[in-house]
Amino acid sequence: MTLKDIILGVIGSGTDPQEEYSVPLGQWIARQGFHLVNGGGGGTMEAVARGFQSHEGKSGLVLGILPAAKPCTTIEERKVYSPQTGYPNPHIDIPIRTHLPLSGNSGLQTGSRNHIVVLTADIVVALPGSEGTRSEIQLCLEYKKPLVILNTDGTWNDFQNTDVAMVDSLDEVYQKIIQWKVS
Repeated sequence: MTLKDIILGVIGSGTDPQEEYSVPLGQWIARQGFHLVNGGGGGTMEAVARGFQSHEGKSGLVLGILPAAKPCTTIEERKVYSPQTGYPNPHIDIPIRTHLPLSGNSGLQTGSRNHIVVLTADIVVALPGSEGTRSEIQLCLEYKKPLVILNTDGTWNDFQNTDVAMVDSLDEVYQKIIQWKVS
């Protein structure tokens, strides 16, 4: 795998854009020629995708894994399929519509798109968030996905003794990603 083949996942708050982290992280991902995958909605998902798209000369794409508005367990439910309101955000290049409606504190269940976000990414970066982000961090650990946690506010302290890279700055996030891909 070359550096240009890398898909970086970014997870974080679906409501708080964390602009000071998300936008520069998205720009850095685009500068590296990586692809970006996230949940395709608002908050950090929108901000990191906007940062990515703002970099002139980008060569990668932004993938958004979208949740369904309602369950799709029957033929009748599938006939009225739609993604959740607000999805995809306007910075998604490739929206991947799923039949999976669960998120937030249901993010570990098999009916959640969080599994697809984590499995699609080669490396995942976690920004501050809440229960949905926590479930994605747990999935990264379960699937043994390389994970860098930006833990500037102590939100993710309970993951300190796990198999993740816990860092305090975006520069450390960048260094860890390059270290993993060069070694």
